[in-house]
Amino acid sequence: MELKNRLMQYGDVECGEPLCKHTTFRIGGKAKYYVYPKNELCLSRIIALAKEERMPYKLFGKGSNILAGDQDYDGIIIALDRYFNEFSFEEDGTCVVQAGTSIILLAQEAMKHGFSGLEFASGIPGTLGGAIFMNAGAYKSDMAAIVREVYVMCGEDGACEWKPAEELAFSYRHSIFQKHPDWIILGARLQLTKGDQDEIRALMDARRQRRIASQPLNYPCAGSIFRNPQDQFAWKLIEELGLRGKQIGGACISEKHANFIINVDHARAEDVVALIELVQREVKKAYGLELILEVERFNL
Repeated sequence: MELKNRLMQYGDVECGEPLCKHTTFRIGGKAKYYVYPKNELCLSRIIALAKEERMPYKLFGKGSNILAGDQDYDGIIIALDRYFNEFSFEEDGTCVVQAGTSIILLAQEAMKHGFSGLEFASGIPGTLGGAIFMNAGAYKSDMAAIVREVYVMCGEDGACEWKPAEELAFSYRHSIFQKHPDWIILGARLQLTKGDQDEIRALMDARRQRRIASQPLNYPCAGSIFRNPQDQFAWKLIEELGLRGKQIGGACISEKHANFIINVDHARAEDVVALIELVQREVKKAYGLELILEVERFNL
């Protein structure tokens, strides 16, 4: 039986699926297989099949922090956002949530239940798994502040275990998962606190208006391109060098926020990479600082 038919036993399968449809940059070549596993057991089997076929595989969430290469990917993209998206709230603020859940949706539901702690994430267009992987954050908070343990598939045999937050090496835009690409985040237990629903909603609304005013949300992009150097703002360094509005091919450094590279005209990954490297060279030359990417490069 060919691999497609075997994969179809365990999930929804698309062949030759354009990754530009699944990244917020709207950039990326075609994946040989794009698969939505139906459950944890199916996920384990899909990975086993990939290993049997010696075929690379990659976990995707919402594609909101990925710059995918223009060339086709001769492997399997495994997406958890179709079936791994259930969550529950307990009276004490415990939230148990699957990795494919939209972090924006989760923040909204937490607010409706009168729980505080996820307000910072109400504008992050990714999944819980991706947010934990990157220790996503905003407004002086991040996932590390609320994650208590993470449910991980980390064994060769598909074995799963709960890993406590103390073992996850959380720091600014970093977690232990970045050093273990074979570990798969399946879910997490978060700890939220009881709050006033109206106050939480008002804070989220105010931050949404602030994002609309300060970020180029009308263009495809992947959010902030660079991490902030210690005691510095990446956008300020880029702006001071006069690079705001700089364009290569279809990619442009946003006029609205200099730490955003936006897709203004059918940009290719190579256009974005050229801009990234230009900024890094100029910042290094002017300030002696290494700007580190916040987005993940894939198939590049």
